[in-house]
Amino acid sequence: MSDTPRRGTRIAHVGLAVRSATDLHSFYRNVLGMSEAQLADSDGARISGFVAGDSLVELLQPDKADSPIGRFLEKRGPGIHHICFSVDDLDATLTRCREAGIRLIDEGPRTGAEGKRIAFLHPSSTGGILVELSEH
Repeated sequence: MSDTPRRGTRIAHVGLAVRSATDLHSFYRNVLGMSEAQLADSDGARISGFVAGDSLVELLQPDKADSPIGRFLEKRGPGIHHICFSVDDLDATLTRCREAGIRLIDEGPRTGAEGKRIAFLHPSSTGGILVELSEH
């Protein structure tokens, strides 16, 4: 067992699909007073981050129309794309998901933004919400 203390599951970030992140920066920064977090682009999205307590708000702007965020915007328009929960042990959590009959998009962890291990769960098993899991 690791000497690292367990933190438990927490909200890591909420991903918002937007047509233009630049148009929204002033709202998050100047109106809400949130500081920017430097985030790397990933999965065909340009990502802008804003600190919300211990969590982030990620503005996801598509790089191109056929990217996952581009397709989401075309079908549903701007809005909440996903919620990400940070877990202590991603492998064990995915095992519990499988045992519970949760449909996985990613059968195993993969590397996501910021080099973190992530996996997505299918909305059909999570009340219609796309859920991302990341490891602390």
